[in-house]
Amino acid sequence: MKEKDTIVVPVLDKGYVLHKQNQWFLGNSGTPDLEPVNDARVSFDRESNSLTDKDIRLLKYLAKHGHTSPFRHSVIKFELYAPLMVARQLWKYIVGASHDEGCQDSFTSHNESSRRYISQDEEFYLPSEWRLLPEDGIKQGSQRGINPDLNSKVSIKYAEHVLQSEKLYKEALADGIAPEMARLFLPAYGLYVRWRMTMSLQSVCHLLKQRLEDDAQWECREYAKAILVILESKFPESIIALND
Repeated sequence: MKEKDTIVVPVLDKGYVLHKQNQWFLGNSGTPDLEPVNDARVSFDRESNSLTDKDIRLLKYLAKHGHTSPFRHSVIKFELYAPLMVARQLWKYIVGASHDEGCQDSFTSHNESSRRYISQDEEFYLPSEWRLLPEDGIKQGSQRGINPDLNSKVSIKYAEHVLQSEKLYKEALADGIAPEMARLFLPAYGLYVRWRMTMSLQSVCHLLKQRLEDDAQWECREYAKAILVILESKFPESIIALND
């Protein structure tokens, strides 16, 4: 969904990924893929004015041979609204990107809404389908195909748990308990949190490489797909080169 210069991609039941095109971006506004090209060509005191096939080959060469510093000059910012379990998984791989190929990436930042200060409008992820443990018995991952009766049973139990937790949370606040302590009553992993993250092009591509894999948690893949939609609208050639 686009509203003027804002792109909002809905995710899950209540979540989204948001990007303000003209404000949350550092790079060549006309042809963003030119930015890493010209940052690489500065070594030879050269610059391209328009993206050519030769430039695209350069992008692929840089990525293939690990010359990734030109991809760290372009910076993009997102706002995400996601269950806490997703937020922690995405942050894990942003941090990992900071040391990708031994290069420190200073263009990585994460600021999250805090239940130390916010005590209203809590929302929780309510999955429409619960997934089962994989048949091979491995601890990681899940599979679809749950019995409808079991799915309904678990959904009801979870909804009851959320309602009871919200009740206890609000009672604690009413009794004068500080929000930073009262939040202990909330079921954390399903609680929606809002945060903004700023990453270099290389950093966000590293995140996508990890979170778009088939063995990544389904909810995390859905957010990675939404980020990819926004990123492809700005850096179509760089995305291909870095994720080849």
